[in-house]
Amino acid sequence: MKKLSMLSALCGLVFVGAASAADITMYYSPYCPHCHHAREFFTTSMVYEYPDLRIVQVNVMDQTNMPVFEQALKKCNYDSGGVPVIVIGDKCFQGYAEFMNQEMRDAVEADLSDVEKTRAKENRLAMESDPDAFRAKHPERKNAISEYRPNAVDTAEKKTSGSSVYFYVLLVALVAALGFVVLRKNKKQK
Repeated sequence: MKKLSMLSALCGLVFVGAASAADITMYYSPYCPHCHHAREFFTTSMVYEYPDLRIVQVNVMDQTNMPVFEQALKKCNYDSGGVPVIVIGDKCFQGYAEFMNQEMRDAVEADLSDVEKTRAKENRLAMESDPDAFRAKHPERKNAISEYRPNAVDTAEKKTSGSSVYFYVLLVALVAALGFVVLRKNKKQK
């Protein structure tokens, strides 16, 4: 019975963890003033309001990022390649203005529990009363923002495939050594 209750608690933790804030992907140009304002909103407010939020920024001026940008435009049914394009869960936004902030918060909160929504509201109020103090208490939130790097995936794959080669070489060496020991032992017994 005790094992069953522990299993139920573990499953509950897994499902609670699954209901977290929708991540944000923002396609931007470093020369776009609207992109700058959107990035500022995300980096100075959103990541502090929603502790589980992750933001990936994709620079569309980098030609290696164009395929993922084109996929986002297709997903969002946008004909124009104007930026910023902000994807939050299943919702897409093109352009940025302050009046969109609440709609983006709503998109992030779509899958949150009531407890998580209350926590975000409390964080927002704390930010409004003393933003510098709140940010100083939560410096780790700056790590919630990352820049998309398609080559980083390639590097990780190369490291993984390289380490798997070493693993198999080591495995073959160990099997050969074991075979040598077994053969020597059989020779001594005869």
